[in-house]
Amino acid sequence: MVCIGFSVYTQAQKTNPKPFAKEITAQGLKEQLYIIAGPEMEGRGTATEGERRAAAYIQSQFEKAGLQPGFNGSYQMPFPVFEDSLLKIHLAVNGKDFVAGKDFSGNIGMLNNASFRFSEVVFAGFGVVNETRDDYKDLDVKGKLVIVLSAAFGRDLPAEVKNKINAFVQQDAAERRGAAALLIVDNKIDPVPAKGNLYVNPYKTVYRINTFTVSENVGNVIAGTTLTGSTPQVLKAKVDMDFVKQPNELTSYNVLGLLEGSDLKDEFVVLTAHYDHMGEKDGKIWFGADDDGSGTVAVIELAKAFAKAKAAGKGPRRSILFMTVSGEERGLWGSAYYGENPVYPLDKTTVNLNIDMIGRIDPDRAKKDSLNYVYIVGDDKLSSDLKPISEGINKKYTKLGLDYKFNEPKDPMRIYYRSDHYNFARHGVPIIFYFSGLHPDYHQPTDTPDKINYALLQKRTLLVFYTAWEMANRDAMLKRDIPLN
Repeated sequence: MVCIGFSVYTQAQKTNPKPFAKEITAQGLKEQLYIIAGPEMEGRGTATEGERRAAAYIQSQFEKAGLQPGFNGSYQMPFPVFEDSLLKIHLAVNGKDFVAGKDFSGNIGMLNNASFRFSEVVFAGFGVVNETRDDYKDLDVKGKLVIVLSAAFGRDLPAEVKNKINAFVQQDAAERRGAAALLIVDNKIDPVPAKGNLYVNPYKTVYRINTFTVSENVGNVIAGTTLTGSTPQVLKAKVDMDFVKQPNELTSYNVLGLLEGSDLKDEFVVLTAHYDHMGEKDGKIWFGADDDGSGTVAVIELAKAFAKAKAAGKGPRRSILFMTVSGEERGLWGSAYYGENPVYPLDKTTVNLNIDMIGRIDPDRAKKDSLNYVYIVGDDKLSSDLKPISEGINKKYTKLGLDYKFNEPKDPMRIYYRSDHYNFARHGVPIIFYFSGLHPDYHQPTDTPDKINYALLQKRTLLVFYTAWEMANRDAMLKRDIPLN
C-alpha cells in the first residue's frame, strides 16, 4: 500500500499541467457565457424557472465532462426558499375603507397576520425619543394603536432631530413602550406587491409590531382635523387594521459535480461560483454575464480540464468538488446551506477557491500596464501556507498582477464577507476569492456577455486551474494556523 501511494504521488508531482490547461480557452468560455447569460436563462433569479434551466445546463456540462453526481447520487442539492403571498391588507377609519397602495401601505415581510379593532388612537408627535426629546412623555400607549408623523412633516424641527427620524426608529420607540400597532403618516405611499421578498428562515426570534404607512388624508380623518406635530393626544376614532399573508415554500438548487481523487480521495478541493443573478424586473432581464456568469463558466471549463487530466491517467490526488451555488445575490444562501449541511467533511476540505466576477476591468485601474491583474481576497486569512503558494503558482504560470486592494482589514466595501467563500472561511476552511472589481454595469440589465474581456477571463481562470492543481496534488493539506477574524 505504501509503495502504491508513493508511486501515485510521484506521478502526480511530475505531471505537467500545461497540456490540460490548454482545454481552457477564451473561445470556450465565451461560448459557455453566451448560454449562461443568454435571454433563455431569464436572469437566473433564485428559485425561478430561469434558475432551474441554468442548473440543468450546468448539470449537463458536468455530466458531459464525466464528473460524478456530487450530492447523494444527484447533481443538484435542493434547499428551501420561502415567499409570502398577500391575501389581505385592509385599513378603515370610522367605517370608511382606504385603498392599499394609494392611501396606505405596508412591508409584507415585516407584517404579521393580525386583525385589530381600535376605538382610539394615541398621537405621539414624531415618535422621537432621545437624550433631548421624548414624544412619549406622559403617554400610556401599552396595547394601543399609535400614530406618528414622518420626517417629511418636520419642517420646523432642528436638523439634528429631523435627520434621525425614520420608520425603524419610530417603530422601535413605539414597540419599547408596548404599543400594539403603529401608523406613520407620510407623503409617499408605496405600492403593495402581491408577493413579498424571498427568505430562507421562516422562524423568527422577534416579531415586530404591525406598521402601516398612511397618507396625510388618513391621518386627518383619524384626527378629525389637520394632524400636526405640536400636541401629543388621544384621538377618538374607530380603526380597522387587517393583514393576512400565506408563506409558500419554494426550492433552489446548488449544482455539484465530483471528480474523485486517487490516494488522497477522502480530502477535497472545492471550486465554487454562484450561478444565480437578479432575474427579471420591470420587464427587463438582468443578464449577469460578469456577476457571476463569468465565474460559473470558469467552473465549467475547469471541470472539463481536470476531467481530461483524469481520463489521461493524470488525475488529482485529492477529490475536487465543482459547485455552482444559488441564492448568493439574496444573501449567500446556497453556500450557507452547504456550509451547514456539507456533503463532504469541511475538516477534510483543504481549500475553497471561489470565483465571483472575473470577466471585466475595474474602471479605477486607469493605467494600461495595470490591466493584466486580478484581485486576490482572503489568501492570508486562515492559512500561512496559502499566500506563498498562490504567488508562486502565479509567478510560474500566469504572471498576473495580484492586487490585494480588497484584502485590507479596513476595506470599506467589506468584499471579503460578500461572496460564497465566506461560508467556507467561517467554518475554518482556507479560501481564495478571485475578483476583478465592480463596474457601472454591476447589478444592471446591461451586464451582458459582449462586454466581457475573454482573454483576461481565460487568464484568470488559468490561475485558478494551476492553483487548484497544486492544492489537489500537494502532499499535505493546508495548515489552519490563523484565527478567523
